[in-house]
Amino acid sequence: MTALTSLTYASAAYTAAEQKSAEVTDWAARIGWVVGLLLFIALVYWLMREGWKWRGTLQGDLPELPGAPAEPGPAKLTMSGRYHGSTTAGQWLDRIVAHGLGTRSRVELTLTDAGLDVVRPGATDFFVPAAQLREARLDKGIAGKVLAEGGLLVVTWAHGDKLLDSGFRSDRAAEHNEWVEALNQMIKKKQTEGAR
Repeated sequence: MTALTSLTYASAAYTAAEQKSAEVTDWAARIGWVVGLLLFIALVYWLMREGWKWRGTLQGDLPELPGAPAEPGPAKLTMSGRYHGSTTAGQWLDRIVAHGLGTRSRVELTLTDAGLDVVRPGATDFFVPAAQLREARLDKGIAGKVLAEGGLLVVTWAHGDKLLDSGFRSDRAAEHNEWVEALNQMIKKKQTEGAR
């Protein structure tokens, strides 16, 4: 029985050694499939890019982003982290792409009495005047970015005739509560001053 087993193994090894992969004989078909696949990927990428540009054109009625004043005053709070994008207020999937607001980037936020300064290396910086701030809250998602509950600082602000939500995530998430409190106090103070 041992001799039969070793004979079976030897036969299987001999058969496996003689078997080879079939050689490719139809190179034209293989190359055609690869080129077709690459063209399909390029087409999908091009369509996504055109869709992004079309969305920017539809949002062309948004005015230019305001720049920071020359003397914004002393910083109340600063934060470094990530900018995850802006959407139409209350519609967390309606991304705003006009004027570079759809570009994710690193961010340095500075809150002063004049407003919120948003500095984005490699993307368009902007400034939200204190009078344009409407609300700050913690949320879990904005336009393609979903985090744990309360993992995102969302600031609602007026730009032109639209209300926008902008999402930020600090490198130190514990800062979010402090930012929400400071922004909402500032907004409340501006509203009571405006009511007088």
